[in-house]
Amino acid sequence: MRYLVRLKIVGVWLLLGLTGCSDTGLPEGLEPVREFELQRYLGEWHEIARLDHDFEEGLAPVTATYSRREDGGIRVVNRGYNAETGQWEEAEGRAYFIGDENVGRLKVSFFGPFYGSYNIIELSDDYDYSMVAGPDRSYLWILSREPELGQSVLRRLVAKAEALGFDTQELIYPATFTP
Repeated sequence: MRYLVRLKIVGVWLLLGLTGCSDTGLPEGLEPVREFELQRYLGEWHEIARLDHDFEEGLAPVTATYSRREDGGIRVVNRGYNAETGQWEEAEGRAYFIGDENVGRLKVSFFGPFYGSYNIIELSDDYDYSMVAGPDRSYLWILSREPELGQSVLRRLVAKAEALGFDTQELIYPATFTP
């Protein structure tokens, strides 16, 4: 099953790259967090909510684990359960800072030279939850260190995302599913 996930991700990134849509941009009006500390961000995160895309379609629950690479970059391992196949699927990528390392703005690749942006636009002081945008407003993730996030925090993050122009009516909540 890992092969199928990789193939799906490779296909998406290849399509983006070949069409010139591979993008490490920052959506207009959004600002990545400052005073970012990578060491505190490393480790496992649970996907609480997301705007769905083909490369994650049908996966729930989903985790992302970040660790240091020998080349100074960040190893990214995304893992999700595919209820249709009854299998866990995993994809490994790499990430690098775009600019200053104390700004939560990175580029991530799961295939060759094609990168997408990973813009941390909200991060709790204790690094317990974050909200991440991609290169445009069709990509959004709400992440937590725990499989659940308090409802008041989640409501606040969703309201902020809506105010920033994300289509929050399209959010899915994969963390609520347990295989």
